[in-house]
Amino acid sequence: MRLDHDIENALISMVRDAARIEIMPRFRNLSAGAISAKTSSIDVVTVADVAAEEHMTRAVENILPGAVVIGEEAVSADPRVLDQVGQAEVAVIVDPIDGTWNYAHGLSTFGVILAVTLRGQTVFGLLYDPVSDDWVQTSLGGGTWMAAPGLEARRLRVAPERRFSEATGFVPHFVFAKEEQLAVAQGMVRAKRTTSLFCSCHEYRMMAQGHVDFVQTEGLNCWDHAAGVLAALEAGGHAQLSDGRAYDPALTTGRLTVSSGETLTQEAISEFGLG
Repeated sequence: MRLDHDIENALISMVRDAARIEIMPRFRNLSAGAISAKTSSIDVVTVADVAAEEHMTRAVENILPGAVVIGEEAVSADPRVLDQVGQAEVAVIVDPIDGTWNYAHGLSTFGVILAVTLRGQTVFGLLYDPVSDDWVQTSLGGGTWMAAPGLEARRLRVAPERRFSEATGFVPHFVFAKEEQLAVAQGMVRAKRTTSLFCSCHEYRMMAQGHVDFVQTEGLNCWDHAAGVLAALEAGGHAQLSDGRAYDPALTTGRLTVSSGETLTQEAISEFGLG
């Protein structure tokens, strides 16, 4: 199952427009009142998040009439919206600004994530960088590509699989329960290099381009992972929950490992004490 190319291109144009109109003019130009906390001081939302999501929600009505839009800020306002991920014939999942903490504090590591599901299966994903105006796009069975205006798209592949001790990756240890963080931190030390960008969009972009070997996380917000997991898989990677299940955008809890190969995935699960 794949979307029509014209629809894919329309969605890409929609995201670029939302970034140009709603996100970039406010970058490093937010008043104190334009930033507010949601669940904690590091979980923030800005007026740009809300405006960009509203922009894209309106546009989806014309591009994919009848599609359900599942936006991070809409779910924050009404968690019942999330119930439609696995039920809708067509759903468009949107994270209007992924890496909002970075954005709100003037760091340029943020992006827009969009995924389309058909009857619960991710068939299209977009990881867009508003600062550089380039993007990683992926489609089920169609590979993963790096694209930018005026340039020929380049097909992406994950890095060759290597041992965990020689691997680099992203691990946001702070999202794990306090009693698990020590084991996760010990696993981080045993890898070659681990860090976190506080931005799933750029972490999955790095993964798909072969620049890092794994992404390890806890918590399965579909707006963070649906597009990125498909991008990694279509670039030759592997994704699995620590309990052995395959990733599903309808899942809301679990420990997700995405890597360049199944052997590395299993080793990461073990090294982080998640098995």
